Amino acid sequence: MASLEDRQGISQFKNLARFDTLQAYYSIAGRDLEREIVPLLEAEKTGLLVWSPLAGGLLSGRFNRENQKPEGSRRSEFDFPLVDKERAWKILDVIGPIAAAHGCSPARIALAWLLAKPVVTSVIIGAKRLDQLQDNLAAVDLHLTSDEIKQLDEVSALPLEYPGWMLPFQNANRLKVAAPPIPAKP
Repeated sequence: MASLEDRQGISQFKNLARFDTLQAYYSIAGRDLEREIVPLLEAEKTGLLVWSPLAGGLLSGRFNRENQKPEGSRRSEFDFPLVDKERAWKILDVIGPIAAAHGCSPARIALAWLLAKPVVTSVIIGAKRLDQLQDNLAAVDLHLTSDEIKQLDEVSALPLEYPGWMLPFQNANRLKVAAPPIPAKP
């Protein structure tokens, strides 16, 4: 299967319409796309249309460590998309106070975080009820502060992969700053 980069090149070579957007899973709880795909989309000036921006409802506000399978939730029966739950609970722990400060749902914060990402052109929402739809749509008007975005980025950051985790480990002892030389007395 050809990559997006290959397909863009083929489109250009054959004078065909270029790909303008990629539809893919992306959420504050599922940032794997940032490893390779997001940099490619940015380089190719291609948009990202996000599906499952609330990680299958996990970020809706109904789920937490104590209530991992709320009754009547689709995700309680079909646990998809795959998410590191412990990491998601930590993310929700940070989302909670930010949502309270804005007087809104955790879902709206999760959507506003996504919409603040320059590569995201739009999101596909899947509300079951009118109040959910209205809450989700209100994320467009919610502007997170740079401090709130920083908090959310930090708690949801992807763990380093090899060799990313190895380099700081290997260099830990090598990076110690040597004491400055003592000047000679005149």
